[in-house]
Amino acid sequence: MARSGEKNLTAPARRTRTWAARLAAAAFWLVVWELAARAIDARIVLVGPLEVLARLGGLAATGEFWASVGLSLARIGAGYLGGAVLGVLLAALSSRARVVRELVAPVVGAMKAVPVASFVILVLLWVSSSYLSVVIALFMALPVVYTNVLEGIEQTDPALLEMADVFGIVGWERVRLVYASQVLPYLRAALALSLGLSWKAGIAAEVIGLPDLTIGEHLYNAKVYLDTPDLFAWTVAIVVVSVVLEALVGRALAAAQARWEARP
Repeated sequence: MARSGEKNLTAPARRTRTWAARLAAAAFWLVVWELAARAIDARIVLVGPLEVLARLGGLAATGEFWASVGLSLARIGAGYLGGAVLGVLLAALSSRARVVRELVAPVVGAMKAVPVASFVILVLLWVSSSYLSVVIALFMALPVVYTNVLEGIEQTDPALLEMADVFGIVGWERVRLVYASQVLPYLRAALALSLGLSWKAGIAAEVIGLPDLTIGEHLYNAKVYLDTPDLFAWTVAIVVVSVVLEALVGRALAAAQARWEARP
């Protein structure tokens, strides 16, 4: 009966119900968090959400906070975009040349299997800590985008390819009219997934490399000085930035896909 009632709801009503359920779940866990903090009663171990929110507000009132968020976001974003572009290009080449696919396969496999900490330590031997998060974000995004885009190319409807051959559609027109519509859903999923991975891995790289004026540096300092409110406040900031980024990128990708599909 409940499912039947949900089916009769309009799309706005379903969205409202979904958001209400999410807010209720968030409120529940915030209450649990607050009760746990009061039960432990040790600020060095756990602080409540109200204290964390107050500390986050204090940090957000400083220029250093926004400079650190902006710098981390710029570096990780650059690596993420570089990995996405490189992943698409390698997938396109691999779909056309078997030798490229065989050469790329072990590298992509290693990127998926090697722990982030190992990557960070290795990369620190090759590049400055200032560029560490750029490289790590690239390494996180590349294999996800490469694998998904290559899968999308391979799953392209053979009937569409035959039709393109009949009408002599080649080159860029073949990509635009045939492959793009088939691969876009795979690319969209890959970009959404790799965004969160790149952001988390990039912050972890900053914690190890400690470049100046970054989120990772502040997290490390909070840990060293046992400043638990700061540690939680920066963690909440990381989560908020991640959620906002995923929402913005998701909407941008959905709009781009809709616009592309609407083209004549």
